[in-house]
Amino acid sequence: MPGSVEVTIVQVTQEMIQNWGWFLAFGIVLLLLGIAAIARSVTSTVVSVAFVGWLLVLASLVEFVQAFMVGRWAGFFLHLLIAILFAVTGVLMLVRPLVSAEAATLVLSMFFLIGGLYQLGYALWTHVSGWGWQAVTGAVASILGCLLLAQWPISGLYAIGLFVGVDLLFLGGSWIALALLLRGM
Repeated sequence: MPGSVEVTIVQVTQEMIQNWGWFLAFGIVLLLLGIAAIARSVTSTVVSVAFVGWLLVLASLVEFVQAFMVGRWAGFFLHLLIAILFAVTGVLMLVRPLVSAEAATLVLSMFFLIGGLYQLGYALWTHVSGWGWQAVTGAVASILGCLLLAQWPISGLYAIGLFVGVDLLFLGGSWIALALLLRGM
């Protein structure tokens, strides 16, 4: 039928209902992490950038090993180039975390904007239990992305930690809501 919207129904399993406490614990942990990230937003920003830097350094090691594992295959130079790119980027993030935070802020703003819109659309499309909370989480993430873009690059020193913290608050709240819904079933 033209103009109709198809809704996907997700069935709640008995296992999900029995393990509602784990969903609640996960939500509470995310909520507490969000509060900590907001309270120490500059520190959270530096830690986030350093964490990504270390991930890139580790990924560069994996790519370097992979380059030699492929041997004479044409992918050798591609893996080697990626390993060098990951290593240089990771080391720069570790050595200059504040400058990296400003650059990453622009990328993060797009992540929040696009990811939030996706989460909002997914929630409205599937109507999974607790979908309203998921829709709110997506809308908030999208708004945060827009706010971050509006104040860039000034916001680069604190925004990553602050916005990750706010997103964790709402994500934790949505998991808590799902857990309480499952508990009532």
